[in-house]
Amino acid sequence: METTVLKVNWDHPEKDKISLAASAIISGKIVVFPTETVYGIGANALDAAACRKIYKVKGRKSDNPLIVHVSSMRMADKIAIIPKRYRRQIESSWPGPITFVVRARKVLPRVVTGGLDTVAVRMPRCRIAIDLINTAGVPIAAPSANISKKPSSTKAKHALKYFMGKVPIIISSKDSTYGIESTVLDLETFEILRPGAFTAKSIKSIFGKSPHIYVPPHTIKSPPRSPGLKYKHYSPSTPLFAYTGDTIIAINEITSGMKNFCFVGSAESCRRVSAPHKISLGSRRRKATIAKNLFAALITLDGIGAEFCIIESFDNKGIGAAIANRIEKATNHRSFSTRRELDALLR
Repeated sequence: METTVLKVNWDHPEKDKISLAASAIISGKIVVFPTETVYGIGANALDAAACRKIYKVKGRKSDNPLIVHVSSMRMADKIAIIPKRYRRQIESSWPGPITFVVRARKVLPRVVTGGLDTVAVRMPRCRIAIDLINTAGVPIAAPSANISKKPSSTKAKHALKYFMGKVPIIISSKDSTYGIESTVLDLETFEILRPGAFTAKSIKSIFGKSPHIYVPPHTIKSPPRSPGLKYKHYSPSTPLFAYTGDTIIAINEITSGMKNFCFVGSAESCRRVSAPHKISLGSRRRKATIAKNLFAALITLDGIGAEFCIIESFDNKGIGAAIANRIEKATNHRSFSTRRELDALLR
C-alpha cells in the first residue's frame, strides 16, 4: 500500500491537508494522526468495516475496546449517554487527556466497544485532532498508533516506522505533549481504569471526590472495560526487567560481570549506574518529562541490540502512577532486587 505522509503544522493545521485526511476517514479508510497524549490510528467510529481495519493492521484482539474521539459535547451526546450529574465536570475536564467510560448509544458498532454496552470517549486537546474530527464530521475511533503489544508512538518517526506502507495516510507533526495515553475514568464505578496524564488529584479537584483505583485481576476473562487492561502492552522486543531495590547504586554490584545490557532511568540514576548502554528519561525531578520520554526510550532500546534491559522504578505519586503502570505493563510484571532474582529472570 502506498502511504501519503502529510506534514502538518501543530498549532496552525493546513486546511487542505486536514481535508485530505478527513476525506479518507469519510470514505472508510484509516489515518494515523497526532494527539496531545500519543499518536493515534483512527477510523470513522460509526463505520464498523473501517474500525475492523484498525484491529487488523495493529494485530489487536477484537475484545479490546477502542477510544472514541469527539470534538464537541454535542458529538459526544450522539454516541454516548452522558450522565447528567457529571456533565458540568466533564465539560470542565475537556478537552484534555482524560477518557470517560459511559453507556454507549446503539448507533455505535459493537466492534468499537469490544462487545460491551459502554464506550470510552474523549475530547483531545490537539488542534490537528480536533480539526480532523470537525472536518470529517464524525467521531473517530482511535487506539494508540503502534503494533499491538509494542510501545506507543509519541513521535511521527515512530508512527512512520510502524505503519508506513500499511495505511493510506499518516499525519506527521510535533511530538505528543504528554507522551503517555489518557487517563480512563469509569463514571459508573468512579474508578480509574488506566492512569494517565490527568492525575487522581486533578479528578478530585474537578469532581469533588477521589476516584477509586481499579486493580485488575491477574487474568481477565471477560472483555476489558478499558484499553490496556487485559493484554500485554508497551513492550519492546528486548527483554525488560524493572529494578525495585532500595538503592540504585546496587545495580552495579548486581550486574557485575554482565555484558551487553542497557539501563533506562532518570538522568540522576544514569550518572550512577555503570552499564554498556544507557538511555536517560530526563531528570527525576520532572516526572512529566520522564513520562513524555518513556515510550520513545523503549522504541530506541530495540535498536541498540542489548541482550536485556533494566529499567528504573518510579513512585505512584501524581503522573508517577501512569509511569509505574506503563513500566509494569512493559516488563510484563517482571521485576528484581537481587542478583539471584535477575539470574532467574534471565534463564
